[in-house]
Amino acid sequence: MAAQIDSLWPAVDADLSDDALAASLLRGDRTEPWLRVNFVSSVDGAATHGGLSGGLGGDADKRFFDVLRRLCDVVLVGAGTVRGEGYGPMRLEEAAAQWRIAAGLPQHPVFAIVSGRLDLDAASPIFTDAPVRPVVVTTSESPAEKRRALAEVADVIVAGDDALDVSAMLSVLHEHGLTQVHCEGGPSLFGSLLAADAVDELCLTVSPQLEAGDARRIASGELPESRGLELARVLRSEATLLLGYTRRR
Repeated sequence: MAAQIDSLWPAVDADLSDDALAASLLRGDRTEPWLRVNFVSSVDGAATHGGLSGGLGGDADKRFFDVLRRLCDVVLVGAGTVRGEGYGPMRLEEAAAQWRIAAGLPQHPVFAIVSGRLDLDAASPIFTDAPVRPVVVTTSESPAEKRRALAEVADVIVAGDDALDVSAMLSVLHEHGLTQVHCEGGPSLFGSLLAADAVDELCLTVSPQLEAGDARRIASGELPESRGLELARVLRSEATLLLGYTRRR
């Protein structure tokens, strides 16, 4: 049985279906660029358990995670997270794919991987079994031979010289009609997006456990100033909270 998710605010509603969750999160004007980030954290702020974010996420987080993928044009992930969390091809389950078709969207979102060193295997199923040609985002200082190899199986975007140029990356994605961007981590990529003030929404699952130790936070790096947020929603699944925040601008 799927984990029950209830809405506590701004509306009170019990046992939301996947379709109801998706409908409440789907943005009406898809021509307006929107960047949504999804993370899980322990109550004391750890972004990982045993080195992986998947160690914190329960059934409700996994269910919400899958619903969020229905809504976007492109899923954006750092290469370290792709390797560490064991990502495969960006292929949605049949019910989610059919929901997207009914909503006037392509069957599957594009998978975009951000990598400075291009430590990616062009023969990986991520590329060879992808239902939609993936995108690889890198910098001009990445190895040219690796860019050429990956260009055989993905669209390669060069955004920045020695560091990721977030504005340049998003401009290219938007030019290709990929305006609804959903980022799944990791902390370094999230930090870069925050530094560029490119994040419009944060979906944060608060896992009901304490980790202590020296686990990373959900974002790393330096900010010129803090980023103010507005509370958008509060969902609950037993002791797990699924919170939504939008950028206060």
